[in-house]
Amino acid sequence: MAPPQESSGYERIRPESALIESTIIAMSLPTTRVLTVLELLQAHGRMSGPELARRVGVDGRTLRRYVASLEEIGIPVTAERGRHGGYALVPGFKLPPMAFTNDEGLALALGLLAARSMGLSGVVPSVASAHAKLERVMPESLKQRVRAIDDTVALDLAQADSNGTHTDNSALVILSQAARARQRVHLIYRTDSGASERDVDPWGLAWRGGRWYAVGYCHLRSGLRSFRLDRIEHVHAVPVSFGRPEGFDVLAHLVSSMATRSRTHAIEVLLRADITTAQREIFETIGALEPAGDSTLLRAQADDLDWFARELSRLPFEFEIRQPDALRAALLAQVARLQRLAS
Repeated sequence: MAPPQESSGYERIRPESALIESTIIAMSLPTTRVLTVLELLQAHGRMSGPELARRVGVDGRTLRRYVASLEEIGIPVTAERGRHGGYALVPGFKLPPMAFTNDEGLALALGLLAARSMGLSGVVPSVASAHAKLERVMPESLKQRVRAIDDTVALDLAQADSNGTHTDNSALVILSQAARARQRVHLIYRTDSGASERDVDPWGLAWRGGRWYAVGYCHLRSGLRSFRLDRIEHVHAVPVSFGRPEGFDVLAHLVSSMATRSRTHAIEVLLRADITTAQREIFETIGALEPAGDSTLLRAQADDLDWFARELSRLPFEFEIRQPDALRAALLAQVARLQRLAS
């Protein structure tokens, strides 16, 4: 299978979609009711004047003004006078659907996903409604991209960072589509030691701490790995399918792998607090938390013990350092520093 070709132009059904922009510019208030007239005529074909006015919530004179506004911007409305008269669009006329560029479609998909992830009251049904409306006017190729984002991407908004790295949109689109279709990808990945080529089965994507990550099974390393998208130099799908565990939580895996990544020092600290309190006071990437009776066991990896000691010193509850001894020395140094500053 050849690598997907990314188009830099507009995904359109008809080029006349610019009419929508002129519609919005030409109309004065109340725009919503004028557009409602257009929507009703498109949906019903023909409606009587009194019924149309009732549905819009205006009198007959105002309705005629709305119809005139539609005609002024080139939307042909026929009017039949008399007892059984009414309004209708010229037979065969359809308002051209909206057009979106690839990047606009990506922005809309991520925006809806972020809105649903914020936990705002009542927003989930609204997001679903907006999503359905957008799908009705999107071409099939763009619709599939939006669905792939919705099905495979997780956002950690609590770790937002406006100074995060920039990511190539095409990599995000290709990986999300491959994850949704469960299709293997071939990528060139750059690390501190150089670039390498590898085949990966992408299980999902996540945004955390200002960076995009793809999580999947790496056939070069024979294990589950995470990949920063800003380090992917090239990616394309290959004609190989794969299986994935049902219910895999890409964001939870990413958090856990960051917390337990092998570093210079292995750390164990017993926190004198229940796990709920510990989770509230300690940020997720510092390590893995395990219930231990009324306490909580913190397992972590760190290169900088002085930094870790500072994190422990700010905790509002007591704790016991089990290992390493060097962490105790770092904490004592922190205590001595604070005593010196206080005196």
